[in-house]
Amino acid sequence: MQLGIFTVGDITPDPTTGRVPTEHERILAAVEIARKAEEIGLDVFALGEHHNPPFHPSSPTTLLGFIAAQTSKLILSTATTLITTNDPVKIAEDYSVLQHVSEGRVDLMMGRGNTGPVYPWFGRDIRDGIALAVENYALLRRLWREEVVDWEGKFRTPLQGFTLAPRPLDDVPPFVWHGSIRSPEIAEQAAYYGDGFFHNNIFWNLSHTKRMVNLYRRRFEHHGHGPADTAIVGLGGQFFMRRNSQDAINEFRPYFDVAPVYGYGPSLEEFIAETPLTVGSPQQVLERTLSFTGEVGHYQRQLFLLDHAGLPLKTVLEQLDLLGEILPDLRAGYAEGRPAHIPDAPTHASLLAAKLRSGLEEAPGADGPGQAKPSRLVLDTVTGRSPEPSRR
Repeated sequence: MQLGIFTVGDITPDPTTGRVPTEHERILAAVEIARKAEEIGLDVFALGEHHNPPFHPSSPTTLLGFIAAQTSKLILSTATTLITTNDPVKIAEDYSVLQHVSEGRVDLMMGRGNTGPVYPWFGRDIRDGIALAVENYALLRRLWREEVVDWEGKFRTPLQGFTLAPRPLDDVPPFVWHGSIRSPEIAEQAAYYGDGFFHNNIFWNLSHTKRMVNLYRRRFEHHGHGPADTAIVGLGGQFFMRRNSQDAINEFRPYFDVAPVYGYGPSLEEFIAETPLTVGSPQQVLERTLSFTGEVGHYQRQLFLLDHAGLPLKTVLEQLDLLGEILPDLRAGYAEGRPAHIPDAPTHASLLAAKLRSGLEEAPGADGPGQAKPSRLVLDTVTGRSPEPSRR
Protein backbone atom coordinates (compact mmCIF):
# COMPACT_ATOMS: atom_id res chain seq x y z
CA MET A 1 0.00 0.00 0.00
CA GLN A 2 1.40 3.38 -1.02
CA LEU A 3 0.68 6.29 1.30
CA GLY A 4 1.44 9.87 0.45
CA ILE A 5 0.34 13.45 0.07
CA PHE A 6 -0.59 15.71 -2.81
CA THR A 7 -0.74 19.45 -3.26
CA VAL A 8 -2.87 21.62 -5.52
CA GLY A 9 -0.45 24.50 -4.99
CA ASP A 10 -3.02 27.15 -4.08
CA ILE A 11 -1.89 30.57 -2.90
CA THR A 12 -4.55 31.53 -0.38
CA PRO A 13 -4.58 34.19 2.36
CA ASP A 14 -4.34 32.87 5.90
CA PRO A 15 -7.81 33.77 7.19
CA THR A 16 -6.54 34.10 10.76
CA THR A 17 -3.85 36.67 9.92
CA GLY A 18 -4.75 38.00 6.48
CA ARG A 19 -1.23 37.27 5.22
CA VAL A 20 -0.88 36.03 1.65
CA PRO A 21 2.21 33.89 0.97
CA THR A 22 4.20 34.78 -2.12
CA GLU A 23 4.53 32.44 -5.07
CA HIS A 24 8.19 32.03 -4.16
CA GLU A 25 7.31 30.99 -0.62
CA ARG A 26 4.71 28.46 -1.76
CA ILE A 27 7.01 26.91 -4.34
CA LEU A 28 9.81 26.45 -1.81
CA ALA A 29 7.28 25.21 0.75
CA ALA A 30 6.34 22.39 -1.61
CA VAL A 31 9.97 21.28 -1.62
CA GLU A 32 10.16 21.35 2.17
CA ILE A 33 6.87 19.44 2.48
CA ALA A 34 8.14 16.77 0.07
CA ARG A 35 11.36 16.38 2.08
CA LYS A 36 9.32 16.06 5.26
CA ALA A 37 7.09 13.45 3.62
CA GLU A 38 10.14 11.32 2.89
CA GLU A 39 11.50 11.89 6.40
CA ILE A 40 8.39 10.50 8.10
CA GLY A 41 8.30 7.48 5.78
CA LEU A 42 5.63 8.31 3.22
CA ASP A 43 5.85 6.74 -0.22
CA VAL A 44 4.48 9.38 -2.60
CA PHE A 45 4.50 13.12 -3.16
CA ALA A 46 2.17 14.31 -5.92
CA LEU A 47 1.99 17.76 -7.48
CA GLY A 48 -0.98 19.23 -9.32
CA GLU A 49 -0.87 21.19 -12.55
CA HIS A 50 -2.56 24.59 -12.87
CA HIS A 51 -2.11 27.47 -15.27
CA ASN A 52 -4.27 30.06 -13.58
CA PRO A 53 -4.19 32.01 -10.31
CA PRO A 54 -4.35 31.43 -7.40
CA PHE A 55 -2.19 28.34 -8.09
CA HIS A 56 1.53 28.01 -8.78
CA PRO A 57 2.28 24.54 -10.30
CA SER A 58 2.35 25.45 -13.99
CA SER A 59 5.52 23.41 -14.58
CA PRO A 60 5.29 20.17 -12.55
CA THR A 61 8.35 18.53 -14.07
CA THR A 62 10.57 21.47 -13.14
CA LEU A 63 9.53 21.35 -9.50
CA LEU A 64 9.48 17.56 -9.30
CA GLY A 65 12.94 17.43 -10.86
CA PHE A 66 14.25 19.72 -8.13
CA ILE A 67 12.50 17.61 -5.48
CA ALA A 68 14.09 14.50 -7.00
CA ALA A 69 17.48 16.02 -6.23
CA GLN A 70 16.42 16.63 -2.62
CA THR A 71 15.08 13.12 -1.97
CA SER A 72 16.14 9.52 -2.50
CA LYS A 73 13.14 7.25 -1.95
CA LEU A 74 9.99 9.25 -2.54
CA ILE A 75 7.88 8.38 -5.59
CA LEU A 76 7.26 11.63 -7.45
CA SER A 77 3.86 11.78 -9.06
CA THR A 78 1.45 14.28 -10.49
CA ALA A 79 -1.90 14.97 -8.91
CA THR A 80 -2.96 15.97 -12.41
CA THR A 81 -1.14 15.99 -15.73
CA LEU A 82 -3.41 17.83 -18.15
CA ILE A 83 -3.63 15.33 -20.99
CA THR A 84 -6.12 17.62 -22.72
CA THR A 85 -4.19 20.88 -23.04
CA ASN A 86 -0.62 19.54 -23.03
CA ASP A 87 0.99 18.17 -26.19
CA PRO A 88 1.49 14.39 -25.79
CA VAL A 89 4.92 14.71 -27.41
CA LYS A 90 6.02 17.19 -24.76
CA ILE A 91 4.56 15.06 -21.94
CA ALA A 92 6.47 12.04 -23.26
CA GLU A 93 9.73 13.98 -23.44
CA ASP A 94 9.42 15.74 -20.09
CA TYR A 95 8.52 12.67 -18.05
CA SER A 96 11.14 10.51 -19.74
CA VAL A 97 13.72 13.05 -18.60
CA LEU A 98 12.21 13.10 -15.10
CA GLN A 99 12.41 9.31 -15.01
CA HIS A 100 16.13 9.45 -15.70
CA VAL A 101 17.03 12.16 -13.18
CA SER A 102 14.94 10.51 -10.47
CA GLU A 103 16.24 6.97 -11.18
CA GLY A 104 12.72 5.83 -12.03
CA ARG A 105 10.90 7.38 -9.05
CA VAL A 106 8.08 8.83 -11.13
CA ASP A 107 4.56 8.09 -12.28
CA LEU A 108 1.74 10.25 -13.63
CA MET A 109 -1.93 10.87 -13.02
CA MET A 110 -3.73 11.94 -16.19
CA GLY A 111 -6.61 14.39 -15.85
CA ARG A 112 -8.79 16.53 -18.06
CA GLY A 113 -8.84 19.71 -15.99
CA ASN A 114 -12.11 21.48 -15.27
CA THR A 115 -11.12 25.14 -15.61
CA GLY A 116 -12.86 26.28 -18.77
CA PRO A 117 -10.85 29.48 -19.49
CA VAL A 118 -7.56 27.55 -19.47
CA TYR A 119 -8.44 25.47 -22.53
CA PRO A 120 -8.36 28.30 -25.11
CA TRP A 121 -5.03 29.51 -23.71
CA PHE A 122 -3.62 26.30 -25.20
CA GLY A 123 -5.76 26.32 -28.33
CA ARG A 124 -8.32 23.84 -27.02
CA ASP A 125 -12.05 23.74 -26.24
CA ILE A 126 -13.29 22.27 -22.95
CA ARG A 127 -16.21 20.72 -24.85
CA ASP A 128 -13.63 18.42 -26.48
CA GLY A 129 -12.26 17.36 -23.08
CA ILE A 130 -13.11 13.67 -23.25
CA ALA A 131 -12.13 13.31 -26.90
CA LEU A 132 -8.82 15.07 -26.23
CA ALA A 133 -8.12 12.81 -23.25
CA VAL A 134 -8.75 9.71 -25.34
CA GLU A 135 -6.77 10.73 -28.43
CA ASN A 136 -3.84 12.34 -26.64
CA TYR A 137 -3.31 9.44 -24.29
CA ALA A 138 -3.44 6.90 -27.11
CA LEU A 139 -0.63 8.82 -28.79
CA LEU A 140 1.35 9.19 -25.55
CA ARG A 141 1.36 5.42 -25.04
CA ARG A 142 2.74 4.85 -28.51
CA LEU A 143 5.44 7.48 -28.08
CA TRP A 144 6.73 5.70 -24.96
CA ARG A 145 6.52 2.21 -26.48
CA GLU A 146 7.53 2.49 -30.15
CA GLU A 147 10.89 3.52 -31.51
CA VAL A 148 9.43 5.20 -34.61
CA VAL A 149 5.91 6.64 -34.65
CA ASP A 150 3.78 7.63 -37.62
CA TRP A 151 0.52 9.09 -36.42
CA GLU A 152 -2.42 11.19 -37.51
CA GLY A 153 -5.38 12.33 -35.42
CA LYS A 154 -7.91 15.10 -35.03
CA PHE A 155 -6.35 17.52 -32.57
CA ARG A 156 -2.69 17.97 -33.53
CA THR A 157 -0.47 17.93 -36.58
CA PRO A 158 0.55 14.47 -37.86
CA LEU A 159 3.80 12.78 -36.88
CA GLN A 160 6.03 11.15 -39.47
CA GLY A 161 8.98 9.03 -38.41
CA PHE A 162 9.08 10.53 -34.92
CA THR A 163 11.46 9.03 -32.35
CA LEU A 164 11.21 10.09 -28.73
CA ALA A 165 14.42 11.34 -27.12
CA PRO A 166 15.24 10.35 -24.50
CA ARG A 167 13.59 6.99 -24.40
CA PRO A 168 12.00 6.00 -21.07
CA LEU A 169 14.44 4.75 -18.45
CA ASP A 170 15.23 1.05 -19.10
CA ASP A 171 12.67 1.33 -21.93
CA VAL A 172 9.94 1.09 -19.26
CA PRO A 173 7.31 3.87 -19.48
CA PRO A 174 6.14 5.50 -16.25
CA PHE A 175 3.06 3.91 -14.72
CA VAL A 176 -0.07 5.92 -15.41
CA TRP A 177 -3.10 6.60 -13.23
CA HIS A 178 -6.21 8.14 -14.76
CA GLY A 179 -7.78 10.60 -12.35
CA SER A 180 -11.46 11.43 -12.38
CA ILE A 181 -14.11 12.50 -9.92
CA ARG A 182 -17.23 12.02 -12.01
CA SER A 183 -16.45 10.93 -15.60
CA PRO A 184 -17.22 7.26 -16.33
CA GLU A 185 -15.41 7.63 -19.66
CA ILE A 186 -12.12 8.11 -17.80
CA ALA A 187 -12.76 5.06 -15.61
CA GLU A 188 -13.36 3.14 -18.84
CA GLN A 189 -10.14 4.49 -20.36
CA ALA A 190 -8.13 3.33 -17.35
CA ALA A 191 -9.78 -0.08 -17.46
CA TYR A 192 -9.25 -0.49 -21.22
CA TYR A 193 -5.50 -0.04 -20.93
CA GLY A 194 -5.12 -1.83 -17.61
CA ASP A 195 -3.80 1.38 -16.03
CA GLY A 196 -4.54 2.67 -12.55
CA PHE A 197 -7.70 4.59 -11.64
CA PHE A 198 -7.44 7.38 -9.08
CA HIS A 199 -10.64 8.74 -7.60
CA ASN A 200 -9.82 11.98 -5.86
CA ASN A 201 -12.84 11.89 -3.63
CA ILE A 202 -12.25 15.09 -1.67
CA PHE A 203 -15.65 16.48 -2.69
CA TRP A 204 -17.93 13.45 -2.96
CA ASN A 205 -19.53 10.99 -0.59
CA LEU A 206 -18.22 7.45 -0.41
CA SER A 207 -21.28 5.98 -2.15
CA HIS A 208 -20.32 7.94 -5.28
CA THR A 209 -16.70 6.86 -4.90
CA LYS A 210 -17.80 3.25 -4.57
CA ARG A 211 -19.84 3.43 -7.80
CA MET A 212 -16.95 4.90 -9.79
CA VAL A 213 -14.39 2.45 -8.46
CA ASN A 214 -16.70 -0.53 -9.00
CA LEU A 215 -17.31 0.58 -12.59
CA TYR A 216 -13.57 0.67 -13.21
CA ARG A 217 -13.08 -2.72 -11.55
CA ARG A 218 -15.80 -4.39 -13.64
CA ARG A 219 -14.44 -2.95 -16.88
CA PHE A 220 -10.85 -3.86 -15.92
CA GLU A 221 -11.95 -7.49 -15.69
CA HIS A 222 -14.06 -7.19 -18.86
CA HIS A 223 -10.99 -6.08 -20.82
CA GLY A 224 -9.08 -9.15 -19.70
CA HIS A 225 -6.55 -7.69 -17.27
CA GLY A 226 -7.47 -9.94 -14.36
CA PRO A 227 -10.11 -10.27 -11.64
CA ALA A 228 -11.88 -7.07 -10.66
CA ASP A 229 -10.37 -7.05 -7.19
CA THR A 230 -6.85 -6.90 -8.67
CA ALA A 231 -7.46 -3.60 -10.48
CA ILE A 232 -5.14 -0.76 -9.41
CA VAL A 233 -7.09 1.83 -7.42
CA GLY A 234 -6.06 5.04 -5.67
CA LEU A 235 -8.08 7.40 -3.48
CA GLY A 236 -7.70 11.00 -2.42
CA GLY A 237 -8.56 12.32 0.99
CA GLN A 238 -7.83 15.04 3.50
CA PHE A 239 -7.56 15.51 7.21
CA PHE A 240 -6.66 17.97 9.93
CA MET A 241 -5.40 16.56 13.23
CA ARG A 242 -4.77 17.76 16.72
CA ARG A 243 -4.37 15.69 19.88
CA ASN A 244 -7.83 16.82 20.95
CA SER A 245 -10.57 16.55 18.33
CA GLN A 246 -12.34 19.76 19.35
CA ASP A 247 -9.07 21.67 19.08
CA ALA A 248 -8.72 20.34 15.53
CA ILE A 249 -12.21 21.51 14.59
CA ASN A 250 -11.77 24.94 16.14
CA GLU A 251 -8.41 25.52 14.46
CA PHE A 252 -9.37 24.21 11.02
CA ARG A 253 -12.81 25.85 10.71
CA PRO A 254 -11.67 29.30 9.50
CA TYR A 255 -9.44 27.68 6.86
CA PHE A 256 -12.22 25.39 5.68
CA ASP A 257 -14.65 28.29 5.35
CA VAL A 258 -12.49 30.11 2.77
CA ALA A 259 -10.77 27.18 1.06
CA PRO A 260 -10.66 27.79 -2.74
CA VAL A 261 -11.52 24.16 -3.47
CA TYR A 262 -14.71 23.98 -1.38
CA GLY A 263 -15.15 27.06 0.77
CA TYR A 264 -18.32 29.13 0.99
CA GLY A 265 -20.46 26.00 0.61
CA PRO A 266 -21.57 23.36 3.12
CA SER A 267 -20.62 23.71 6.75
CA LEU A 268 -17.57 21.94 8.09
CA GLU A 269 -19.79 19.45 9.94
CA GLU A 270 -21.79 18.71 6.79
CA PHE A 271 -18.63 18.23 4.77
CA ILE A 272 -17.12 15.89 7.34
CA ALA A 273 -20.31 13.81 7.33
CA GLU A 274 -20.62 13.63 3.54
CA THR A 275 -17.01 13.34 2.34
CA PRO A 276 -13.77 11.66 3.47
CA LEU A 277 -12.58 14.88 5.15
CA THR A 278 -11.65 13.95 8.72
CA VAL A 279 -11.01 16.65 11.31
CA GLY A 280 -10.18 15.32 14.74
CA SER A 281 -7.69 13.27 16.70
CA PRO A 282 -5.04 10.98 15.17
CA GLN A 283 -7.11 7.96 16.22
CA GLN A 284 -10.15 9.32 14.39
CA VAL A 285 -8.11 9.89 11.23
CA LEU A 286 -6.67 6.39 11.48
CA GLU A 287 -10.05 4.71 11.89
CA ARG A 288 -11.80 6.78 9.22
CA THR A 289 -9.08 6.24 6.64
CA LEU A 290 -8.95 2.48 7.19
CA SER A 291 -12.73 2.33 6.76
CA PHE A 292 -12.39 3.26 3.06
CA THR A 293 -11.38 -0.32 2.29
CA GLY A 294 -14.81 -1.43 3.41
CA GLU A 295 -16.36 0.76 0.70
CA VAL A 296 -14.08 0.21 -2.30
CA GLY A 297 -12.20 -3.01 -1.49
CA HIS A 298 -8.46 -3.38 -1.08
CA TYR A 299 -6.69 -0.64 -2.99
CA GLN A 300 -3.15 0.45 -3.73
CA ARG A 301 -2.64 4.16 -3.08
CA GLN A 302 -3.99 6.69 -0.57
CA LEU A 303 -3.02 10.35 -0.91
CA PHE A 304 -3.96 13.20 1.40
CA LEU A 305 -4.35 16.92 0.72
CA LEU A 306 -2.76 18.88 3.56
CA ASP A 307 -1.24 22.20 2.47
CA HIS A 308 -4.19 24.22 1.23
CA ALA A 309 -6.63 26.94 2.23
CA GLY A 310 -3.91 29.22 3.61
CA LEU A 311 -2.59 26.83 6.25
CA PRO A 312 0.88 28.02 7.32
CA LEU A 313 3.85 25.83 6.46
CA LYS A 314 4.55 25.29 10.17
CA THR A 315 1.05 23.84 10.62
CA VAL A 316 1.40 21.58 7.58
CA LEU A 317 4.69 20.18 8.89
CA GLU A 318 3.00 19.55 12.25
CA GLN A 319 0.27 17.64 10.43
CA LEU A 320 2.95 15.51 8.80
CA ASP A 321 4.53 14.76 12.18
CA LEU A 322 1.14 13.55 13.45
CA LEU A 323 0.66 11.47 10.31
CA GLY A 324 4.08 9.92 10.89
CA GLU A 325 2.97 8.82 14.35
CA ILE A 326 0.01 6.82 13.01
CA LEU A 327 1.77 5.65 9.84
CA PRO A 328 2.78 2.23 11.23
CA ASP A 329 -0.81 1.60 12.34
CA LEU A 330 -2.12 2.71 8.95
CA ARG A 331 0.19 0.27 7.18
CA ALA A 332 -0.75 -2.54 9.57
CA GLY A 333 -4.44 -1.80 9.13
CA TYR A 334 -4.23 -1.92 5.34
CA ALA A 335 -2.27 -5.17 5.48
CA GLU A 336 -4.75 -6.86 7.81
CA GLY A 337 -6.94 -9.26 5.88
CA ARG A 338 -5.43 -8.27 2.53
CA PRO A 339 -5.53 -11.36 0.24
CA ALA A 340 -2.21 -12.46 -1.17
CA HIS A 341 -3.38 -12.09 -4.77
CA ILE A 342 -4.04 -8.34 -4.44
CA PRO A 343 -1.14 -6.60 -6.22
CA ASP A 344 0.84 -3.64 -4.99
CA ALA A 345 0.88 -0.42 -6.98
CA PRO A 346 3.35 -0.77 -9.86
CA THR A 347 6.72 0.94 -9.51
CA HIS A 348 9.57 1.30 -11.96
CA ALA A 349 11.35 -1.61 -10.29
CA SER A 350 8.35 -3.93 -10.50
CA LEU A 351 7.60 -2.97 -14.11
CA LEU A 352 11.23 -3.53 -15.09
CA ALA A 353 11.23 -6.92 -13.39
CA ALA A 354 8.05 -7.86 -15.25
CA LYS A 355 9.63 -6.76 -18.53
CA LEU A 356 12.74 -8.86 -17.89
CA ARG A 357 10.63 -11.90 -16.99
CA SER A 358 8.64 -11.46 -20.19
CA GLY A 359 11.84 -11.24 -22.21
CA LEU A 360 13.15 -14.46 -20.71
CA GLU A 361 9.88 -16.21 -21.46
CA GLU A 362 9.97 -14.97 -25.06
CA ALA A 363 13.30 -16.63 -25.83
CA PRO A 364 14.08 -19.50 -23.44
CA GLY A 365 17.47 -21.07 -23.93
CA ALA A 366 18.28 -18.86 -26.90
CA ASP A 367 22.00 -18.86 -26.14
CA GLY A 368 22.33 -22.52 -25.32
CA PRO A 369 21.46 -24.83 -22.43
CA GLY A 370 20.51 -22.98 -19.30
CA GLN A 371 20.80 -19.60 -20.99
CA ALA A 372 17.99 -17.22 -21.87
CA LYS A 373 18.31 -14.25 -24.15
CA PRO A 374 15.82 -11.44 -23.62
CA SER A 375 13.69 -10.86 -26.69
CA ARG A 376 13.73 -7.41 -28.23
CA LEU A 377 9.92 -7.53 -28.42
CA VAL A 378 8.44 -7.95 -24.96
CA LEU A 379 4.89 -7.84 -23.69
CA ASP A 380 3.46 -4.55 -22.55
CA THR A 381 4.13 -4.77 -18.82
CA VAL A 382 1.13 -2.64 -17.91
CA THR A 383 -1.62 -4.23 -20.00
CA GLY A 384 -0.15 -7.66 -20.69
CA ARG A 385 -0.68 -7.15 -24.42
CA SER A 386 1.87 -7.03 -27.19
CA PRO A 387 2.78 -3.46 -28.14
CA GLU A 388 1.85 -2.14 -31.54
CA PRO A 389 4.64 -2.90 -34.00
CA SER A 390 7.24 -0.22 -34.53
CA ARG A 391 7.66 1.25 -37.97
CA ARG A 392 11.24 1.63 -39.05
